[in-house]
Amino acid sequence: MKDDLPAIVTLFSEASTAEQYDNHALANVNDHVVRISVMTQPYHWHFHPNSDETFLVIEGELVIEFEHGEIQLAPGQMATVSRGVPHRTRPLGRRSVNLTFEAANTETQPSQNISTPG
Repeated sequence: MKDDLPAIVTLFSEASTAEQYDNHALANVNDHVVRISVMTQPYHWHFHPNSDETFLVIEGELVIEFEHGEIQLAPGQMATVSRGVPHRTRPLGRRSVNLTFEAANTETQPSQNISTPG
């Protein structure tokens, strides 16, 4: 019976947006959620007090900034930001498309007074 088959998610369709920032859920896996994030602008400084957050880049490049440095991820690369660590994400170039994996009940708190090396 077709009703028992899992839904197929097409990443290309999910990433088709003209918004500067779009982040929405694709799937729930146990007590976690898989989200797709399409960004053309930086996301604000924040942290998650109750969940780690894993980023997997599927298009473009992603910069994850921290208080004391940054990392750059290319397509096919992933990294995990530990819970409680302030960070900010931004595309390197015109656009970045990323999958994120985090607890379904993840809280996002803004971070204040972050100064990055420069």
